[in-house]
Amino acid sequence: MNIFDAVGNTPLFRLRQVYKEERGIRVYGKGEFLNPSGSVKDRAARAMLLDGLSSGALKPGMEILDATSGSTGIAYSMMAAQLDCRVVLCMPANVNRERKQIVKAYGGRIIETHPLEGPEGALQTATRMAAEQPGRYFYPDQYNNDQNWRAHYQTTAEEIWEQTGGTVTHFVSGTGTSGTFVGTLRRLKERNPNIRGVLMQPDSPFHGLEGLRHIGTATQRGFFDPRLADMEIAVDTEAAYAMTRRLAKEEGLLVGISAAANVLAAVETAKQAPADSVIVTVLCDSGTRYLDEPVWQDAIDKGDN
Repeated sequence: MNIFDAVGNTPLFRLRQVYKEERGIRVYGKGEFLNPSGSVKDRAARAMLLDGLSSGALKPGMEILDATSGSTGIAYSMMAAQLDCRVVLCMPANVNRERKQIVKAYGGRIIETHPLEGPEGALQTATRMAAEQPGRYFYPDQYNNDQNWRAHYQTTAEEIWEQTGGTVTHFVSGTGTSGTFVGTLRRLKERNPNIRGVLMQPDSPFHGLEGLRHIGTATQRGFFDPRLADMEIAVDTEAAYAMTRRLAKEEGLLVGISAAANVLAAVETAKQAPADSVIVTVLCDSGTRYLDEPVWQDAIDKGDN
């Protein structure tokens, strides 16, 4: 087995403490933080790199270039080490220190872009670099590469269907590139058109849910399809921080802030759902890459332990 073979087939965790079962409704979190690099982005990175290799677009000696807010870049860097390739990542300068350290540990190189330009500035820089030196870089362009959402169509959705015995009624997810949301829902709705898609998003354009887009103000790119959403739920940053701590202390799940935001949206969905619903969301990444963030430091300062 190699790193590529280890991606996927993550467990489905029943959330029993942060959601107390009512009316027979069950809430589950898909343990994507248990992928080899620690996030759901392993699935898309794997699919895009393997597609590049099979098509010949990724050739020996080329550098893998993309824009990222962290997790996809970590996945690229881990996998590139096995491919004997170098990775160059355009990343907003305000991405947290731990994620940058992980990229560098795998041998990746970071080009920091202006923090106020956010993911859009990183994307513009990567696109320009790829255009200026096309023979040097393999540019997957995760925001517009259909292999991103297809990875979830082919794997994540099928795993959820199998793990719930086909009983899933709601799928809840936020969007960054939107690959998880689009790919998983497309396939689940093919399996059962009555499955409801719930789009989680930050409650404000100015939020602390790093990597997530506020749909009303963010640039809509590539394959994002809002028609897949049957309902939308907005999540407050501080509430997501609190849920992050609860998941660790009450469920034993040390996950990131976006995962906690997904859980909040799943719990809110449960309040509105019919009896006996089966609600599945995504525990996107590991909390170990956020331990220096305010979500944990504030708790330590206040003695919340």
